[in-house]
Amino acid sequence: MSAAETTRRILRALLGPAPRGLAVRLWDGTVWPPSPQEPRVTLVLTHPGALRAMLRGPLDLALGEAFVGGDFEIEGDLEAAFALVDGLPKPGAREIAAMAAHTARLPRTHPLTAALPRAAQLRGSKHSRERDRLAIAHHYDVGNDFYRLWLDRRLVYSCAYFPRGDEDLDAAQEAKLDLICRKLRLRPGERFLDIGCGWGGLVTYAAERYGVQAVGITLSRAQANLAAEEIARAGLADRCTVEIRDYRDLPSEPFDKIASVGMFEHVGRERLPEYFATAYAALRPGGLFLNHGIAAVRSLRPPWPRGRSSFVDRYVFPDGELVPIGEALGVAEDAGFEVRDVESLREHYARTLRAWRDRLETRHAEAIAAAGEAVFRTWRLFMAASAHGFATGRLNVYQALLARPDDGGGVHLPPTRADSYVHD
Repeated sequence: MSAAETTRRILRALLGPAPRGLAVRLWDGTVWPPSPQEPRVTLVLTHPGALRAMLRGPLDLALGEAFVGGDFEIEGDLEAAFALVDGLPKPGAREIAAMAAHTARLPRTHPLTAALPRAAQLRGSKHSRERDRLAIAHHYDVGNDFYRLWLDRRLVYSCAYFPRGDEDLDAAQEAKLDLICRKLRLRPGERFLDIGCGWGGLVTYAAERYGVQAVGITLSRAQANLAAEEIARAGLADRCTVEIRDYRDLPSEPFDKIASVGMFEHVGRERLPEYFATAYAALRPGGLFLNHGIAAVRSLRPPWPRGRSSFVDRYVFPDGELVPIGEALGVAEDAGFEVRDVESLREHYARTLRAWRDRLETRHAEAIAAAGEAVFRTWRLFMAASAHGFATGRLNVYQALLARPDDGGGVHLPPTRADSYVHD
């Protein structure tokens, strides 16, 4: 039996009747099913051993590596491909056994397109200081030039905010920064800390627009160096600094307000009590802490599994962990915080990821020059899967406003939230 016929048998066993909107094109140019009706997505198998590479276990890792390595391509909307997969029938034990037998007959050939990116090289106990530093370096030290291609002009690497719906990415990220500053009720002269500040977008914005004395901390030297350049260029060195510092080693002088935006996912479930206790200790009584982070949805399977065999854990966000919002808020309360406001920005993150992906795809050649084809394909796949996760509710992202009550139990906030959503 030819590799093409074996492949078609596997496809029939895996997909049953071809889902509407999906077509598969083999390396020899033949298409399955023979007469697809206006496919929204075309799966292109680039060589006779493609399905063998794609179906070796664990499946999440195998499919990710096969896509990045060029065993298959997706023509059409990559995010839509994940939606089609959601609708596939779940094969039973007999179908799985038949697919395994057929797959073993396929050749072990490989394409000559992209090598895989470097897998994370971590050592030490999980979420120790040294291991966290290595995990952050793996993701963020891909290179400032690569991130410049598809992030906004301030290099804000977290969910944007589209209050009207027609904002471009630059405007939406500034709207998010301003929303954070307004929720924290920042005032001139206050000491403000940004935990996991990235390239310094929030601290520079808060110092410039709200007159605070801002300190940002990051574990990435590449981010810190670029942030220092941007601070100097903006003339903010007298009220804005970025330091290479672990969140467990915060400055001793207390802060009036603290934010953590997109860093929470790196902490780890077992470290959450220490994380919230550290933030609480660094905040003066009566101060506010805004924690912005991605959350798992307790009852749903995420679009990308986590764990040692996960593509995302190996190549994108090593040691990242997502916890449900209720669990996180419970730990925050145990640390002494009072929960004052919680807002989901789920749909905003789906839109943000699509904007990032579109900008990355538009600058394909520059991305390859900056970081290589494998990194380009890895980030493109990750963004599409994540956008699908937020769009379908398998992932969520929340801004939680937490307060450290003063000695009398007071939290000095306006009687409504209206001032957080109305510009002066």
